[in-house]
Amino acid sequence: MKHLRLAMLFVLCGGLLLSNAGARDIRDEISWRSAASLYEQRFCQRQLQGELWSRTELFFGLSRSSGPDITEAEFQHFVDTEITPHFPNGLTLIDARGQYLDASQTIIQEGAKVLILLYPFERDSNQAINSIRERYKARFQQESVMRVDDTACVSF
Repeated sequence: MKHLRLAMLFVLCGGLLLSNAGARDIRDEISWRSAASLYEQRFCQRQLQGELWSRTELFFGLSRSSGPDITEAEFQHFVDTEITPHFPNGLTLIDARGQYLDASQTIIQEGAKVLILLYPFERDSNQAINSIRERYKARFQQESVMRVDDTACVSF
């Protein structure tokens, strides 16, 4: 893992230095990142006997702007009807506490759920995740559902 991080740092920093100097155009940037991604994929396959998958975390607030907090039963119903049909192979839910600055510049502290999805990337998955976010915001009067994406080396 140390070697992977060093290689990624070298590739990204080298690309940024050369870009700032005006020595490369955007196509070169893309090829550097593709090379880093290819290295990461090969490392995952050869050293860890895994596959590179997408990892998405969604952060769901449990407070409503008007009305009672979202109950465990309401949230589970949302999972069962809106998330599981799109990701039937599995998911992870974590109970959390968080805070954020709302649109009126007030710090809101609330209970939260963190959903972790690991899946082979495809356009349908991305669209499903965006749909889940929009449905949650509409159903439970939320300003946002934060999304964090990364790649992960997965093996079973």
